Amino acid sequence: MITPLKALRKNRFKTALIFISMSVSIAAIFLISAISGGVVSMYSAMLKTDGDIIVTQKGIADTFFSDINNSLSAEIRKIAGVKKSSALILGAAPVDKLPIVAIYGVSDNRYDSYTLASGRYPKADEVMLGSKIFETLKQPKTIVLSKKEFAVSGVFKSRIGFEDGGVVMNLSDAGTLFHKSASIFLVSLKDLGNSEEIVGKINALNTDIEAKTTESFIDSYNQFKIIQTSSDVIGAMAFLMGILGIVSMMSMVVNDRKGEFGIMRSIGLSSRVIIFKLLSETLIIALVAYGVALGASFGILELIEHADKFQGYINGEISAVLMINVFIVSVTMALVGTFLPALYASRIDPMSLIQRGGA
Repeated sequence: MITPLKALRKNRFKTALIFISMSVSIAAIFLISAISGGVVSMYSAMLKTDGDIIVTQKGIADTFFSDINNSLSAEIRKIAGVKKSSALILGAAPVDKLPIVAIYGVSDNRYDSYTLASGRYPKADEVMLGSKIFETLKQPKTIVLSKKEFAVSGVFKSRIGFEDGGVVMNLSDAGTLFHKSASIFLVSLKDLGNSEEIVGKINALNTDIEAKTTESFIDSYNQFKIIQTSSDVIGAMAFLMGILGIVSMMSMVVNDRKGEFGIMRSIGLSSRVIIFKLLSETLIIALVAYGVALGASFGILELIEHADKFQGYINGEISAVLMINVFIVSVTMALVGTFLPALYASRIDPMSLIQRGGA
């Protein structure tokens, strides 16, 4: 009996087509999941910096639309158990030749969250640039924001792509630029065990604000849900396309090998053996395709991360959990896509298979 490896070598063209179909589908699932996860991870990491509690305007759909009175930050700092409360304005605007850049207006007590690579923290009418955008703009001395020129006071380095490709200025200048007092407060605590109690005290300060623990905020943030849902839908489409491709190719393989399966049935081999044989062949392809897709995904994500065009805002993460999940999806896709053609081949009358195979 022909072994799975010999069968794959014997049908090299169709094996190659199945392999390419699987590799593309698996790589698509990897990239979609990794990029969406990277976006959520970067934004979450930024919020978690000095942020055990997040305070926003009540009832807003996105932090970019939030506008809260900065004077409340001083009141929050007076609450027992609060270690630090910093204000942050989140915005975006064109910067020189770049169509859109993240802008962060920060209170003075948040500057120490940014690691300076050179220069100093900005004063009035000054900005500091993330190292990524600094290099993209060819190390500028000044930049133009909303028709106003700002001097570049320094450069900072951040592992968070949104920040490393962004512009940081003082809270007052950002308030003038975006016509708001503050977007969010990031509140750090002396003891996380008191977080729920302090959340209640902050919410009692003003009916127009809403405080949540950082974990609770991230879990309920609408934009994260939209990103995750979109990723799941597109990933599911890639999965289904992969199954359809496998079914199509395996149907062709089964049709070409009917004579072989007829002989196997005529010598007493059961339908289960034929099904197992075809599943084994496809599983081998799936395992190789998984390895190739994983390597290709790492390479593509590395290129995207360092591409000037994306300014560091796209930074995919392939975690161990993601690798395990995609591996399970890959094996499932291969087995499901192969099972129906294999079942069809195993149930046709042996004499009919031999006659058709010889036709």
